[in-house]
Amino acid sequence: MKPALIIVLVLLLCLAAVAAWLWTPDKPREQLESRYAAAPDDFLEVDGTRLHIRDRGPRHGPAVLLLHGFGASLHTWEPWADALASELRVISLDLPGAGLSAADPAADYSDERSIQILLALLDQLQLARASLVGNSLGGRIAWRFAAAHPERVERLVLISPDGFASPGFEYGKAPEVPAALGLLRFALPKSVLRMNLKVAYADPKQLQDAQVRRYHDLLLAPGNRVAMLQRMAQVVLVQPEPLLARIEAPTLLLWGERDAMIPFSNAADYLSALPDARLLSFADLGHVPHEEAPERTLEPVRSFLIGD
Repeated sequence: MKPALIIVLVLLLCLAAVAAWLWTPDKPREQLESRYAAAPDDFLEVDGTRLHIRDRGPRHGPAVLLLHGFGASLHTWEPWADALASELRVISLDLPGAGLSAADPAADYSDERSIQILLALLDQLQLARASLVGNSLGGRIAWRFAAAHPERVERLVLISPDGFASPGFEYGKAPEVPAALGLLRFALPKSVLRMNLKVAYADPKQLQDAQVRRYHDLLLAPGNRVAMLQRMAQVVLVQPEPLLARIEAPTLLLWGERDAMIPFSNAADYLSALPDARLLSFADLGHVPHEEAPERTLEPVRSFLIGD
């Protein structure tokens, strides 16, 4: 055999070995539900989509709806949800195509579709009004819902919310999603995910192995990686100020000043556009303060939600 051919074969074998090492198949939905669903009946068909929800606390008390960020799940709220449920009806959910919720049948992950699903969920739960708490992507969906349906929102908590344009995003235009990201459908090493999750924390030591495992497992739910890529490609930001001006609910902005994902400077933009808003910031926290320091960040949110 010629030396050149031997080199080519060795290279092909090396590439095959790397591909086999990186290949990350989906995990069976039944396995994930047995591990991460609190109860078998924590699933609800809402506007044609099977949603994973947790509904706890007094049924006839004030209600709060918790909306997670991009790539996350309702589990991000668990320390807060357990504590708030002593006084409030707490509803957390996995957005379509995230966590244990099924992908949207129409593959529609636009903000308008998210608002439609939230409205259908409130109607289905017979809730005329609720407070909304949202982080990052969930924050953008929360304030856009509050702008579209101000009569349905009691109070609004926005935690490092998305919505103002940043490099790579323009108003009225979907972003260019790098083709290389399509490889996520086939390969998602846990070590790579850990590196990306660390960026959300001011102190990466606060990111526990169990959290990384949960994020990784749920991203491997059937259809979730495709849905994540579709959601990225369908982001069309709108000029925030006219919509924010429509919001009637008192609003609490909560932000980690060491946020490396959405700049803390955006807080001033929200404060100038919202009719009734105040800011609570934490100098030592990052993009997910409710995960990084749940006990310290909860109390002011609790007081705001119950009107102390």
